[in-house]
Amino acid sequence: MPTNQPGPEREDDRRIIPGILHVLTSGCRWRDGPAADGHRTTVYNRFNTWSRRGFWTAMLTALARAGWVGEAAAIDATYVKAHRSAQGGKGGRQPQAIGASRGGKTTKIHALVDVLGRPGVLLLTPGNTSAVRTAPAVLAEAPGPIQRLIADKGYDADWLRADLREKGITPVIPGTRARKRRLRHDKRRDRERWRIEAAFCRLKDVRRIATRSDKLARNYASALALAAVIAFWC
Repeated sequence: MPTNQPGPEREDDRRIIPGILHVLTSGCRWRDGPAADGHRTTVYNRFNTWSRRGFWTAMLTALARAGWVGEAAAIDATYVKAHRSAQGGKGGRQPQAIGASRGGKTTKIHALVDVLGRPGVLLLTPGNTSAVRTAPAVLAEAPGPIQRLIADKGYDADWLRADLREKGITPVIPGTRARKRRLRHDKRRDRERWRIEAAFCRLKDVRRIATRSDKLARNYASALALAAVIAFWC
């Protein structure tokens, strides 16, 4: 955990982190956190400060690189509705990964999981962003080598297949009905796509993940990374 922090004597991190987890899992406001887990201002400031420094996302990256099993990986994306509290305000000059889609103002979570279904990459974009166009950016952040990439029909693109083969990755992606010629793919390994769907379901058990309440994309990404660390890497 971060050390050498300025100011008075710090409260124990082991007391503050349960307070952060309580807010994330219950979906309550920061001010409504239990007093037993530290003062509400301290709990929020600790989470916000570490988010600004990229501590939570770095923790996920370090754990994923240490335990990544890349025999087969799966990629997919899911929508998350942005609460009114996340839509309001300026939120700074940088884009906050919120866009207009059919479900209203949403954020899209792009994930890459290993053969055990553990997220190694979690990337945020506005809800109206194409999943297949974001795939190269997700794969560029892969914590380890990948032999086969499993994806659904939404990732059926000739340029993506060619890019994967150039990198030595075997695509396991079914073709869409729009293709004039049917593509052959490994149906047995394609059944393993359920692992990434299960990962999304597990992450959305955390209420502040299932509905985005944070205005800043970095804070929401930090909450997402912390939820993934607790659920899959601890």
